[in-house]
Amino acid sequence: MTKKEKKQIKFSKLIVTTVIIFNVVFAGIVLYIFFKVGSEPTSLIASWFSFTTIELWSLASIKKEETKDELVIKDDYVKKVNKKK
Repeated sequence: MTKKEKKQIKFSKLIVTTVIIFNVVFAGIVLYIFFKVGSEPTSLIASWFSFTTIELWSLASIKKEETKDELVIKDDYVKKVNKKK
């Protein structure tokens, strides 16, 4: 694994961790507001969690495609090496 790949993995983990922390903080703030006011901002909650879900889903899709491309490249290389034998 190259330094660039390790850096990308660390960045992905940072993004996931940050989104989880933001979701926990957001939920805490919404609970506090609900306690003080007595009503919940339903559309804001739905929008926030759909946004963060899409972000994480997109990140997972990108990682999945990168892994798939790496496997195809490795598989092609193995086939070429085996043909030469």
